[in-house]
Amino acid sequence: MPVVVGVDSSTQSCKVEVRDPDSGRLLGRGSAPHPPAFAPRSEQHPTDWWGAFEQSLDTAVAAAGVARTDIAAISVAAQCHGLVPLDADGAVIRPAKLWNDTTSAPQLDRLRARIGAEAWVDRVGSLPTAAFTLSKLAWFAENEPEGFARLARICLPHDWLTLRLSGRHVTDRSEASGTGYWSAAQGRYLEEYLALIDPVRDWRPMLPEVLGPDEPTGTITRETADALGLRPDVLIGAGGGDQHIAGLGLAVEPGDVVYTIATSGVVFTTSLDPVFDTSGIVDGVADCSGGYLPLVSTLNAARVTDWAANILGVDHAELGQLALSADPLRSPVLAAFLDGERKPNRPGASGLLAGITSATGRAELARAAHDGVLLGLLRGEAHMNAAGVDTSGRVLITGGGARSAAYRQILADLTGREVTIADPADAGEATARGAAVQAAAVLSGKGVRQTRRAWAPRTETVAQPRPHTDELREQLLHRYRTVADWTGFDGQAQR
Repeated sequence: MPVVVGVDSSTQSCKVEVRDPDSGRLLGRGSAPHPPAFAPRSEQHPTDWWGAFEQSLDTAVAAAGVARTDIAAISVAAQCHGLVPLDADGAVIRPAKLWNDTTSAPQLDRLRARIGAEAWVDRVGSLPTAAFTLSKLAWFAENEPEGFARLARICLPHDWLTLRLSGRHVTDRSEASGTGYWSAAQGRYLEEYLALIDPVRDWRPMLPEVLGPDEPTGTITRETADALGLRPDVLIGAGGGDQHIAGLGLAVEPGDVVYTIATSGVVFTTSLDPVFDTSGIVDGVADCSGGYLPLVSTLNAARVTDWAANILGVDHAELGQLALSADPLRSPVLAAFLDGERKPNRPGASGLLAGITSATGRAELARAAHDGVLLGLLRGEAHMNAAGVDTSGRVLITGGGARSAAYRQILADLTGREVTIADPADAGEATARGAAVQAAAVLSGKGVRQTRRAWAPRTETVAQPRPHTDELREQLLHRYRTVADWTGFDGQAQR
């Protein structure tokens, strides 16, 4: 029987899901780790992504009990923004600089001064940070001129994996809108921004073609099909960014709001209209269904509670129990900018823990770690609302942190709304599932919006706000803003 494959190549690992193209039923999954990468210099070699993909595909196909020749379509989602520079022969010139690599912050600041913050938001829908690809290109030109001179094609991680599969240099709207030099509203590259890095080069041939969400890239190359043991007529979807395509996997509709607790923290929804936030906090990027995906993404999420668990010498279950046992108003306040921060844009910042007393114990520190992640995202949702984005629908939690009872309950208390989760037995991994939605859509020709609705996963309520949390919420937000706004760009506290 024909099956489809969805791929999630994230910062930490590659996950592959095999699904039935008609019902969306999960048949098998596999995963394999990527080399660890940490800010400020966060890099991985793309060949490691491919090796993890091959390993994950092996595991998923075996678990599904299908033949490799049953695979009819594949789509790839991946970590956003990263720069994969290729030479004229298609060889990778240097390891990819990842989204959480903040070494290009000086180049970003100079580009922002030349373009103008408000003008940049008006053109691309976002105020780029050092995560965005344009700043990484500027870093490459300035720091490695010999490698930059060889640059012939520019890829993001998902673009490179799709190129390996299909032989075509393409991207999609979601990924292009996170480069800093493509306008989702206008549907075109802004080559004049690239000319600020090098005014002599002809940039257009270096850039991938931007495909729509329902457009297949084409079929797999004969060489890759033979190497993977697949049929030569396997369709390859356009793919997309990880959070963007997770919106397909979760069947997110306008008004729904998703909190992702993973390597990064993300709060997002989907919108039919473009969003422009001149404060620079909300990224008005494109989604994977032809619309837009207003989102706020932070550098520090699950690693914050990983750090707290390590410091306290407990596992995550015990850390959560400690956090839920604490009085939140007796807990210190953590501005959790442990590895710098992306939103707000403070690449050189460090964390700040305030309000410690002689009564501060393990439970209070555990609570502070969870609050430090969630209050930053809650503040992001408030910025989305201020930009005119509706988030009055469902509250969903996803990512590795979604398994935590503490994250679930504290999110319900902080939002004042019930928190739901997609049934893991049905939804699997949201990003890999969303990639499979896209693969099924290009296989059937029905389109991603129709397939997204048909595949909508079951959801269940996992937390309700506890009584008397309305006043508590405002106090916690006020305390958090006071501390977070005091943390400086260069790692030093400043007013």
